[in-house]
Amino acid sequence: MRIALVQQQAGLRHGDNVARGLMAVREAAGRGARLVAFPELAFTPFFPCCRRAAVAAPLEFAEPVPGPTSGAFARLAAELGVVVVLNMYEREGDRAFDSSPVIDADGTLLGTTRMLHVAQMPHFYEQDYYTPGDHGMPVYDTAAGRIGVAICYDRHYPEVMRSLGLQRADVVIVPQAGMVGEWPDGLYEAELRVAAFQNGSAKNRA
Repeated sequence: MRIALVQQQAGLRHGDNVARGLMAVREAAGRGARLVAFPELAFTPFFPCCRRAAVAAPLEFAEPVPGPTSGAFARLAAELGVVVVLNMYEREGDRAFDSSPVIDADGTLLGTTRMLHVAQMPHFYEQDYYTPGDHGMPVYDTAAGRIGVAICYDRHYPEVMRSLGLQRADVVIVPQAGMVGEWPDGLYEAELRVAAFQNGSAKNRA
């Protein structure tokens, strides 16, 4: 199966960011991708790099799911017959989440994974912006297989990958945003390789 990983910079013009993402999905499908995944917060700037007081009304940049952005990608997914995993700044009432909607190849919104573990450290003031997720760690049956999502900081917790493995996930998507030099070279890749080894074996024994 061919998987496309979209990498794009998000500016303040939300509509331009979404349009760029839609073009990326269309290009990926044209190259044979069956699954297209986006990075963390692909359609809004990474506001948590600043304390909340430094950003005016950040909730104005969040939107519900389902909503305009997830709807646009759902329509395109159905047109192209591809599975799409987004990541966006989701709003529900007065709460906001770091959230990944999962859209099947027929355009069905299967659900959303919300980041459970919310970091708080210099340049990652995420607790100023995000509520801890309340959807657990679902695995989605899609046309591209059983897909789990571990958003950014969640990947550090063995229980997250263990849960997805025990639910027999075929693929785990890890949307994440980071800084150059944040981790020693190779650490990110090694962490995920170990998780894949440990929980792939657990999945096969389950």
